[in-house]
Amino acid sequence: MHDILQPEGWAKPIGYSNGVAARGRQVYVGGQIGWNSQCQFETDDFVEQVRQTLKNVVAVLAAGGAGPEHVTTMTWYFIDKAEYLANLKGIGQAYREIMGKNFPAMAAMQVTALIEDRAKIEIQAIAVVPE
Repeated sequence: MHDILQPEGWAKPIGYSNGVAARGRQVYVGGQIGWNSQCQFETDDFVEQVRQTLKNVVAVLAAGGAGPEHVTTMTWYFIDKAEYLANLKGIGQAYREIMGKNFPAMAAMQVTALIEDRAKIEIQAIAVVPE
């Protein structure tokens, strides 16, 4: 379906790919945050917001006829790098439960703020559904 791009001699990344090559119909997922379908936060826990954010990404993918297996790239924005790093185990567990064993090209960065004050994480994704 997609080709993982791993330059020869590079150490294999954990939890993401260095690059992905794909052909097909593209589905763009705008930045999703950790609130429910009614735009209400149910928690301020970082891992639980990640879990809800990933569920929101999957819901948008489904609306576009795609699934987690079609995601080629994701960008994660969080407001606290230390909180992100302190929760890697829980984040990884939530990711595998919702996204499965799909590891797109990823970027992650700390930002000073997100538009919604209670949001701790925002994730944007691009998927390619094979022709």
